[in-house]
Amino acid sequence: MALDPKLLEILACPEDKGPLLYFADDDSLYNPRLKRRYAVRDDIPIMLIDEAESVDDAEHERLLKKAAADGIEPTFEA
Repeated sequence: MALDPKLLEILACPEDKGPLLYFADDDSLYNPRLKRRYAVRDDIPIMLIDEAESVDDAEHERLLKKAAADGIEPTFEA
């Protein structure tokens, strides 16, 4: 089950308050500015800075390419 579109409209990174990319098939929200990924468990976004996963450059590029190929838009316009 995907996150509610209304919830996605208001989700922001807890650190820089910017928009995120939602990857439903990976159960994650991604902040490309900080290269940080937040897990989504049981349809609940885990938006705790301490639980975020930093990604390396290769994973960052993969996620950006996936977002472009799948038409994934930021959660809101900055």
